[in-house]
Amino acid sequence: MTIDDASTVHAGRPLTPDFIDHAWRPLASATRRDDGFIDVTWPDGATFPAYSLWLAENAEGYGLESRTRESTLEPRDLPAPDSITAASVDADGALVLDWADGRRSRVHPGWLRHVAEGRHLPAAVLPEPVMWTGSDFSEPPTLDGSNILDDDAVLEEWLATLVRYGLCRLTNTPTDPDFVGRLVGHVGPIRDTNFGLVWSVQAKPDPDSTAYTGLDLGQHTDLPTREVPPGFQFLHCIENTVQGGWSRMSDGWAVAEAIREEHPDAYEALTTLDWVFCNRAKDAEHRWVGPMIDHGSRHQPLTLRAFYPVRSAPHMAPADMPRAYEAMRVFATMARDPRFQLVYPFRPGDLVGFDNRRILHGRDAFESAGSRHLRGTYADHDDLYSRLRVLRRGMHS
Repeated sequence: MTIDDASTVHAGRPLTPDFIDHAWRPLASATRRDDGFIDVTWPDGATFPAYSLWLAENAEGYGLESRTRESTLEPRDLPAPDSITAASVDADGALVLDWADGRRSRVHPGWLRHVAEGRHLPAAVLPEPVMWTGSDFSEPPTLDGSNILDDDAVLEEWLATLVRYGLCRLTNTPTDPDFVGRLVGHVGPIRDTNFGLVWSVQAKPDPDSTAYTGLDLGQHTDLPTREVPPGFQFLHCIENTVQGGWSRMSDGWAVAEAIREEHPDAYEALTTLDWVFCNRAKDAEHRWVGPMIDHGSRHQPLTLRAFYPVRSAPHMAPADMPRAYEAMRVFATMARDPRFQLVYPFRPGDLVGFDNRRILHGRDAFESAGSRHLRGTYADHDDLYSRLRVLRRGMHS
């Protein structure tokens, strides 16, 4: 087959309601049911019940808009569930639908198989998250980042590692103060906050955050004061000549599960009792109420709200306050437990990314002599996941 022939065959395939180049998975049969479903079957015996109104929304020649790959059907304009008068399979294995108004649609069988196998779901294509403790790593999972802006394979591996472990370190990156912004901007939109798009972490004489001191910082997540805290945080070491200041990382998922098993009363308090969180800056005042271990709804990821400098007041019955404080003591003690921690130095050119809603980070105190300059930024889960899915198109179609 010539390149032109292949293009013609590909061009003749039905459009799908996405921009994925799905493998062609010819159907063996299609059976119309009286309840509005079309049962499709593949030669390997796999079956899928496709509902007529869903097909109407997503079929080329009916609801699918060819340029945007979105549906044009407002729900009030959907046809009747029995509007498909016939369903068959053509010589190429595509699903063919005849509609009561005289239209005919062809549906891509590879896209149908993609949905039948659940590969359209948010977690599909993304790596399965892996819980870890200090016994699993002696240092953060690490990649050479010297060529990451020019090599999509390295970029894909970095993003996949971030999703899998919630943590990944790049080494050998430029010590350019703008590099972290360029890298995260290459992935997707940067999450803006009251600290700005990209910010510096260094001790200063008039700090508006404990991060801008040389003080020890306990294990925490950033910005629990927000309805949706940033999904990922990135810290890039530009210079580090101080004594001390080593970074500490803990998998908050593992910490939370250990508390559930070893301290069930504390876990109950941490997941049900609310606190008010408020940033105390002179020019900003974000507030949110929630538990320290926030499981949200069944489709939301774990969110740890664990930054004690911005936890402003208990929001619970007075009788619950003693157990709430005791539960927090358990949480902080477990988060500092060596069995959960990685402790490592920041070296110039190191860039650490981590899931800000899962990974607890902190640092040892450092002396004022010398200079410790990190540049940081945030990104939302959605945008990093989107970039990874695009990079993986064709790998899991």
